[in-house]
Amino acid sequence: MPVRPAKPVAPRPVVRSAAEEEETAGVPCPACDTPNAPDRRFCRRCATPLNPAAKPEPLPWWRTVWPFRRRTRASSGRGVRLLVILAVVAALCVGGFLLLPAGRALFEDARDKLSKAKAVTPVSIEASSEVPRHPAKNTTDGLNDRYWGASGEGASVTYTFRKPFRLVDLIITNGASSSPEEYARQARALQLDLEVTTRDGTKHNKKITLSDKPGPQTIPTRISDAQTVRLVLRQATGLGPGRHLALAEVEFFQRS
Repeated sequence: MPVRPAKPVAPRPVVRSAAEEEETAGVPCPACDTPNAPDRRFCRRCATPLNPAAKPEPLPWWRTVWPFRRRTRASSGRGVRLLVILAVVAALCVGGFLLLPAGRALFEDARDKLSKAKAVTPVSIEASSEVPRHPAKNTTDGLNDRYWGASGEGASVTYTFRKPFRLVDLIITNGASSSPEEYARQARALQLDLEVTTRDGTKHNKKITLSDKPGPQTIPTRISDAQTVRLVLRQATGLGPGRHLALAEVEFFQRS
């Protein structure tokens, strides 16, 4: 007998037990808390990015205004560094301004020591008092046996120069002469008040103490732009009847 073909029957699916998920130690997913291996970039369960780029912190309101926004970004540290640099520069400028006079004085003193001194002669001499035959101009004639005679303590002599100069040293020969025999014949001033007027009118005052002995005595001054020099006789010694104060020679030296 003929046989009719049977209807095809689909194979039944084979049911297999689900494999247990392996325990993985690592960073948990920020979305589903599933642990992932350290080298994964996406979650193995929900595909959420594991290392999203950190969003920059918002800028302060004043940084959003041009040009501050273009110069500095948030948390970059450039602003702090710029402020530190500006503070250091300001401190250096202030320090340099305050130390400028001291530095200039040191520089001028070094030049004085490295250069040679050159004599300079005043163009005019004026004295508050003069003994007859002993004018004040005798103090600049280059002769140590002629002197300026003053009536008493407090007498002054003023020297004026043609142009301002750097007054480096004074050499003063006290008494009537550099000779020991002639020195003690007249009274002497053991102290002088030195007043130097510069080109801009500034006055520099200094007390000069002289030794009671014949011969030249060097007094360092180191005053710039000296225009006039005034000497006042103080602390007279040897005054008596028929005696007066004597000053033999005053020499001025400038930097060559």
